[in-house]
Amino acid sequence: MNVGDALPPLEIPVTRTLIVAGAIASRDYQDVHHDAETAREKGSPDIFMNILTTNGLVGRYITDHLGPDAVLRKVAIRLGAPNYPGDTMTLTGTVTALDGDTSEIRVVGANGIGHHVTGTVTVTLGAGS
Repeated sequence: MNVGDALPPLEIPVTRTLIVAGAIASRDYQDVHHDAETAREKGSPDIFMNILTTNGLVGRYITDHLGPDAVLRKVAIRLGAPNYPGDTMTLTGTVTALDGDTSEIRVVGANGIGHHVTGTVTVTLGAGS
């Protein structure tokens, strides 16, 4: 791995099931993540993904690429455009820094309306990588 290397993109279909399951798994029972009618009453066109689901998908993106010996040390993300059902989020990453066995990777998750998530992931590769 070298600074400037790009990770292969990962396309994630954004389904109602993914949004609701992610909210339940993270114990986020806010109605905007599972009740479309209430989400519309609150000004959203539909339910939308919560940050904890997004955080998990960013982590999965990195560890799927780097393997089981990768240890996430820091995940710093910021949400932008919501992930609504029926869209696809495409995660991309670029290596921005290397320090021994530790790498920093800039991650962007884009959907049909813009950047859903941007941020950096600091990851250490174990001896087996």
